[in-house]
Order: sequence, then C-alpha cells, then structure tokens
Amino acid sequence: MLSSNTVKSPDFLNPDIPEDLPHLDMPVIIATDAALKGYGRLVTDYENFPVEIVTWPTSTGARPVDEGTGNQGGTVDGIFEFWWEGDVLWGRNNAVKDTYILGWSVSPEKADRKMATREQDQVLLWHANYHPDGGQLFYSLDGTPFMVPLALPGDDVQPEDFVAFYCDGTKGLYIHPNIWHEGVFPIREKGRFYDRQGKVHARVSVNFAEEFGLLLRVPLKTP
Repeated sequence: MLSSNTVKSPDFLNPDIPEDLPHLDMPVIIATDAALKGYGRLVTDYENFPVEIVTWPTSTGARPVDEGTGNQGGTVDGIFEFWWEGDVLWGRNNAVKDTYILGWSVSPEKADRKMATREQDQVLLWHANYHPDGGQLFYSLDGTPFMVPLALPGDDVQPEDFVAFYCDGTKGLYIHPNIWHEGVFPIREKGRFYDRQGKVHARVSVNFAEEFGLLLRVPLKTP
C-alpha cells in the first residue's frame, strides 16, 4: 500500500538506474483536442489561458475546506528549457528553479554525457510525476515540435498506461491537475517552452526503473 506520508524526492541529477533494463515502447498519438480529452487541451493564446488550481484536501474528509481557502497559491511562470548533452536529455524549469536528467538516447549505463553515440531520436524515460495542486501549460517559443508522455490519474498507474502525444509546435499543450507527465521532449537538439503551473508545485512521482524494472521508450520522430 502506498504511504500517505511525504517521501524523499528522486535524485534528478544522478538517478540510480540498474543496468540492462528492458525498454517498453510507448504508443504515439497525434495531439488533437479530441485525442486529449481527459488529459488536457491544445492552446493558442497561451498568455491568457487559465491554469486550474485545486483546493487542498482535508486530512480525513470529514469536514470540507472553507470556501475561498486552500486554493490561494496562484500560479508561477517561466521558461522551461530542454537540451541534449551527448546521450543525455536535460530539462531546466526556471519557473520553479529545478534541473533534471529526463532520460537518455541509449541505456543509461552506456550513455556518454559529452558526445552523442547515436541519433537523438528517442528518450529512455525513468520517471514521471503529477501535480495535485494544479494544471500545467507548455508552449513552444521557437515552434519546436515535441512529444509529451501522459497517463490518466491514479496512483496505481502502470507503465502500459502511458502514451506519447505528438504536438507539431504550432500550439501549446495544457494538462489538467493529476495527469501523469514528465516535461515535454523537443524533436530537435533543444527547445524553449513557456511554462505556467501551480505555484505550490506539489509533485507525486513514479520511478519506472525502481518500481517496474524497465524504462519507457518515447520516440522522437514526426509520426
């Protein structure tokens, strides 16, 4: 059973990944509003798009949170940068001042951090998360097409629940609170995205390598 207590944050700069893990291919879906139903929606006017903020839950649920409280944290915005260094895909969320190793183009034990040893046409993904406090908006500032892995809410999530949505870079992507995701992956060497999300920035994680003994493979090619 999952604990209700807080747990130590994953080590995003030095993830401890066992060697020789199998890779599970993630199916690709072209992002449309119909395909994204339940996950979120495409966005054109990103500067004025409202991001959902969720009222904090009570500890027991016996009494409700008072109206007008528990949802006052608001949002924060900034530039979310993604770039390759050799075989390693990095992300830097300037809105919340976090930096992450998102994945690799080869098995992590073979990855070279200085020189690409293969085409950067896939990400081997070790982690995903969701935000119970609010939604999140990504918009490509340079028109970069991108992939984003998503799964519907539920703490019993399985690797097979994830799909990769392809976005052509002409519109942004908004995802609802509680949707599993892990940044967005540019189909180029690097990409810059406008990011807006809940300022509280609670995060719930799944570690595919640790919990399921595998890595998810996200293709980085136009379908």
